[in-house]
Amino acid sequence: MLSVKGLHAYYGRAHILADVALEVASGEVVVLLGRNGAGKSTTLKSIIGLVRPASGEIAFEGRRIERLEPYAIAQAGLGYVPEERRIFTELTVMENLEVGRQPARPNAPTWTPARLFALFPNLAEMQDRPGGRMSGGEQQMLTIARTLMGNPACILLDEPSEGLAPVIVDQMASAIRALKEEGLSVLLSEQNLRFASAVSDRAYIIEKGRIRFSGTMAALAGDGEVRAQYLAV
Repeated sequence: MLSVKGLHAYYGRAHILADVALEVASGEVVVLLGRNGAGKSTTLKSIIGLVRPASGEIAFEGRRIERLEPYAIAQAGLGYVPEERRIFTELTVMENLEVGRQPARPNAPTWTPARLFALFPNLAEMQDRPGGRMSGGEQQMLTIARTLMGNPACILLDEPSEGLAPVIVDQMASAIRALKEEGLSVLLSEQNLRFASAVSDRAYIIEKGRIRFSGTMAALAGDGEVRAQYLAV
């Protein structure tokens, strides 16, 4: 579904990503773990086209996308939920959802507001509420729902659990598991290992812009040395 090979990216002269490689299979949930500043968000931004890679290959459903503009990548069926959420605060929940609407795709789940309200019941109770009058957790749900209105085959989630109350984190985990059951591929960046373990099939760990670990969540759970070296605060 998604393949990244030999990815290098810079901010000015700073070498942020060095030879990053990862893969996400169809219907798989993969987590990119790492501390603050490790390169997680830059990896996702490079995949979606917001950061232009200096070199490397990014393929989505067999098509090279590393030189495409972000809007063209989104139109191809790759969704992106930024860490900053970026909802339209003056628009209502329903209006935010309409902004994200794209045609149905033969290789991806098709979403409607009704299906999204079943996935995120909190949103169903505030369909006419402006985005600026929602809590952080509700805004996170709305951002994911708006992206799903584009009917993506794969979705990138940047730190979906960050700053959320524990009860909302649990709801977010349930939603991601439901997306997997729908056949959606998910790549998320996370610092919260407990959350990642609840939703993910496989993990990559990134440190100083390089991939340091690749394996199943079970393999990571059994490797205390790796967790202590790259994930401990």
